[in-house]
Amino acid sequence: MKGQSFDKRLGYALRGLVLAIGREKSLRTQLLAAVVILIVLLLVRPAALWWAILALAVGLVLVAELANTALETLIDHLHPERHPEIGVAKDIAAGAVLLASFMALLVGIAFLLSCLGA
Repeated sequence: MKGQSFDKRLGYALRGLVLAIGREKSLRTQLLAAVVILIVLLLVRPAALWWAILALAVGLVLVAELANTALETLIDHLHPERHPEIGVAKDIAAGAVLLASFMALLVGIAFLLSCLGA
């Protein structure tokens, strides 16, 4: 991939996003949640800081899910049979997604509390 044009590299990245969305139901669910959050932001019109914080929280979840998907795809290809250490690697990657999701939930709660004046 080195030495290729920006357009070519961008195409690979976009293809990867499309493939991940097509293959991973959890990523589609998280994208739906992101759309809901965007709609809430458009309706509530909070300060720019909340837009940035929520965008970072949502982005973190999506990046963690994409990394998890990439890791699982690679592992399944290289080592399709069950192995305890493969399971550990997959569980750790899933744990990263869970942690990112939990942190995003905390940010969402803080946002809602700020909207309610608490």
